[in-house]
Amino acid sequence: MVSFHQLYERHSRQVFRFALFLSGNVATAEDLTSETFVRAWTARGTIREGTVAAYLLTITRNLWRDSQRRDWRTVPLEAVDEPARDGGADALVDLTWTERQLAQLAAGDREALLLHARDGLSYDEVAHQLGVSLGAVKSRIFRARHALAALRQNGPSKGESS
Repeated sequence: MVSFHQLYERHSRQVFRFALFLSGNVATAEDLTSETFVRAWTARGTIREGTVAAYLLTITRNLWRDSQRRDWRTVPLEAVDEPARDGGADALVDLTWTERQLAQLAAGDREALLLHARDGLSYDEVAHQLGVSLGAVKSRIFRARHALAALRQNGPSKGESS
């Protein structure tokens, strides 16, 4: 049986390199590496020596993906406060424009996108809630994102009013 210290000594460099590859940032890679070993330390059951490297890299990948999802959904407070200080009317126009763009999406696509992006539901949870297949959810969200990207390229016009 290998001690946790030995496990860390053997695999920490590999985990760090993988985290650096994923994140492209030394500080983030260090955080991911630390969190990976904390998760491994607190995991129930025993870690099999033969698959420990794959296990650790999977933890690292999942932590990185989770952080990306959180970052994607998080809006900085400065971005929310800024329009109120520097022209609340522009913020209202932008919000109105966004609502109009969402309204242009097909109802099923819009509903799937909002459940996933706004409410944070997984694809499986969205499929269950809408009563459709997982593939249908993925297609709907894909279509909605691409439709919004195409609409975004034109951008809101400053003259638009609510």
